[in-house]
Amino acid sequence: MKSTITYSEAYNLWNKYLQTPALRIHTRQSEMVMRKLATHFQADTQFWGIAGLLHDLDLDLIAHELHLHGYKTVEILRNEGYEIPQLFDAIIAHTEGLTQAKRQTDFDFILAAAENITGIITAYVLILPEKKVVGVKSSSIKKRLKQLRFAASVNRDFIYDIENKGITLDKFLDLAIEGISEIADEIGM
Repeated sequence: MKSTITYSEAYNLWNKYLQTPALRIHTRQSEMVMRKLATHFQADTQFWGIAGLLHDLDLDLIAHELHLHGYKTVEILRNEGYEIPQLFDAIIAHTEGLTQAKRQTDFDFILAAAENITGIITAYVLILPEKKVVGVKSSSIKKRLKQLRFAASVNRDFIYDIENKGITLDKFLDLAIEGISEIADEIGM
């Protein structure tokens, strides 16, 4: 079993298992947000990016059996020859509320916040006339966070929890927008 994973290996797994276009966009966005957060926290940008890229790897396979979410991703990664506890724990923990998993480490909380903020940002961009993320202001996203019917499926508590992990909500939103903006052309936003 390998205790590390390269970006190339992760990208190949992502291509192999995740085919739904919206999920591919979401996981790439999550990757970029995690990379920005890793830089902020002076952490391993590649590892954090991989966590964002792979966190929903199982969604095409489990269909609507959300009680399997995260656990199936870990099973896939183990079957592919990996044993990476920190990555596995965070992938499972981000499913808190859908499964019996609980976020425990700062990394767990950060991944859950990062992947949830992509939903608000994407929903906001889709209502803009030009449908472009570049130029979106964190203040606009912050206002939408307060509107509970807007992108209602997004777990706002997971987003707000980021403030207990050493970053302000405003800085988090700025970094998320910046990260997603870097792949705007790729994701059509």
